[in-house]
Amino acid sequence: MNVARNLASYLLAQAMPLDPGRHHMLQSAAPQADHIEWLYWVIFWMLFVVFVLMIAAFTGAGTKARVVASHPLPILEKDEEAEHRAGWGVGAALGITVITLFVILVLSVITGRRVEGLTSKNPVTIQITGHQWWWEITYPNSQADQTVTTANEIHVPVGTPVVVLTNSKDVIHSFWAPNITGKRDLLPGYSSAFWFEIERAGIYHGQCAEFCGLQHAHMGFSIIAESVHEFQAWQQQQLKTAAEPSTSEAIRGREVFLTHACLMCHTIRGTDAGSRVGPDLTHVASRNMIAAETLPNTAGALAGWVVDPQRIKPGTQMSPNPLAPDDLQAVVAYLQSLH
Repeated sequence: MNVARNLASYLLAQAMPLDPGRHHMLQSAAPQADHIEWLYWVIFWMLFVVFVLMIAAFTGAGTKARVVASHPLPILEKDEEAEHRAGWGVGAALGITVITLFVILVLSVITGRRVEGLTSKNPVTIQITGHQWWWEITYPNSQADQTVTTANEIHVPVGTPVVVLTNSKDVIHSFWAPNITGKRDLLPGYSSAFWFEIERAGIYHGQCAEFCGLQHAHMGFSIIAESVHEFQAWQQQQLKTAAEPSTSEAIRGREVFLTHACLMCHTIRGTDAGSRVGPDLTHVASRNMIAAETLPNTAGALAGWVVDPQRIKPGTQMSPNPLAPDDLQAVVAYLQSLH
């Protein structure tokens, strides 16, 4: 056990993290994010003007107070005209504040309607289910054998509307890809839907934006926007059953996988592994990251995750797997063959 853990720790240390990519609401890649960014800048400049006026008012008041302090204190007399002017000034400031807030409210409602509007009748449909702490991604189809299931990576075609159906298996999660669209809550026992359309190819990272437990910060996902041709090729590849291992080490790894606890939690289509407790691993080698964007998909990271996931992501639902070093190497070789 200690040898396997030390080996996994060494391999994990050698794993180089991937470029996290863009994750910013001001670098929009979809019409929905464009609308949100527009609203952000409108509010920003409104508040900037308010800030400048307040600083100017405080500066003027401070300067006047210093001038008055250099002279003997005057005898206080009631100045009705000054009080009248001050009353009008306070009233005007209050009115401007109310009007500004009302304008922001109206613009927020308009932006919300623009974000929600769907214009296409032929969208791609994706079911996203939140788990503690990973994302189950399903591309539903009326034919069961044409349904694609993966985890934490969402492939979509560029320039095509995507309808997202949401659900949660445990607690409240929140789907947020700031380059693409706004935050959407996933409620247990309640299904909802929203849509987006990505304009530029690329990898856009997202995060759970509602505190959902110990590993909330390690519940990421990525949206991979690609051409229609690339998306269709990916989808056809995902429909295939697991590739047969081509090396003796990978064959040994499949045997270890199917005779240990891995079998009880994961699915690898084409084998006896058919549990849906954890992510589907049929094509795990085709993913860029593992453990909900916590680790790069490399041999070292895989080994560390398999042996001792609690050290990497304390509280995760995956239990440690005390494999012998040779068995661990074989399992990693097998998993890396599952493209």
